[in-house]
Amino acid sequence: MKYGVHLPNFGAFGDIHRLLDLARKAEDAGWDGFFLWDHLLFCELDQNAHVDPWMTLAAAAVQTKRIMLGTLVTPLPRRRPWKVARETVTLQNLSGGRLILGVGLGDPVEWEYRTFHEADDPKIRAEKLDEGLAILTNLWQGKPFRFTGQHYQLEDATFLPAPIQPIPVWVGGYWPHKAPFRRAARYDGMFPGVTNAPMTPEQLGDIQAYLQTQRGSSTAPFDLAAGGVTAGGRNDDQDIVAAYERLGATWWIEDISPLRLGMGWGDLWREWDTAPLESRIMAGPPRL
Repeated sequence: MKYGVHLPNFGAFGDIHRLLDLARKAEDAGWDGFFLWDHLLFCELDQNAHVDPWMTLAAAAVQTKRIMLGTLVTPLPRRRPWKVARETVTLQNLSGGRLILGVGLGDPVEWEYRTFHEADDPKIRAEKLDEGLAILTNLWQGKPFRFTGQHYQLEDATFLPAPIQPIPVWVGGYWPHKAPFRRAARYDGMFPGVTNAPMTPEQLGDIQAYLQTQRGSSTAPFDLAAGGVTAGGRNDDQDIVAAYERLGATWWIEDISPLRLGMGWGDLWREWDTAPLESRIMAGPPRL
């Protein structure tokens, strides 16, 4: 089991210097991963500072040595996949192979897409996500590649350098919708959620069983990340995590946002109390 922290890229954390300080503290405290949300805007009331997660992670790569870095999740349908290919390879090589790319459709759709007059239909976003992933994973090979899809076209192109080692792709999605999990089975991992509720170990077990049916006889490594909240420094933290590990989790992703303090999604534009969030990072992971 590995352990990561998961932080918003806006609000009280919309300051690159604070996030870099927290990345260093997370590594020092023994966490295995430092993951950022990837939002342009979060709601219609959002007047908060935001940081670009990709530039922040590049800076974090220079200031850390061991901890894995990534986004959970990047709305790939609102990005140009060839631009993401350049960014991800650069970050992978800069960090010495420490990137995990989390991708998904992107929410909340009203402000991630409609504000910028981007297509927000879920079917179109799903099609663009699949095409984008096909382009990304092929451009990463450093070999001639062309692509003709419904949404993207690419003439013969060779992107060099290739990543110094393969970049794992985790797919995000909400259970019990099946499409994101079928998509994830073709890649390297899954970061699942449940709408408007914490995910239970039993739900994670159902997800693991479904993913196994989709992966068939594949023996390739596959990560299943469980997200949640532990208190830090208490013995029952290990019991919480162990229940997810028994049902297939390979990562525990600690929520370091005001959601863990009872604030609702619709209130994240308000001021936060960051002291307990930073304290939870510094208390370290609930290692089994």
